[in-house]
Amino acid sequence: MVGMAHATEATNLSDILERVLDKGIVIAGDIQIKIADVELLTIKIRLLVASVDKAMEMGINWWQQDSFLSSKAEDAEKEKKIEELKAEVKKLKNEA
Repeated sequence: MVGMAHATEATNLSDILERVLDKGIVIAGDIQIKIADVELLTIKIRLLVASVDKAMEMGINWWQQDSFLSSKAEDAEKEKKIEELKAEVKKLKNEA
């Protein structure tokens, strides 16, 4: 008895997601609202879906400077604020 072979290979959602994150995908679109050839509103939509490693490989790392997302950025922001306050205190002492 010979078994029946299937020619199609099943792809599940995790395989698709792994490929997208590995390679990255960009979705772009523009929405324009015009009345009588007068542009009232333009919305530009850009969406990049990729893994962190792939994004950094492409030079995208905005989350590292966002203090809401990165504790390192938050610490750097605090240090900057402390230096600004020290400069302000020094300035006030010199004026007194």
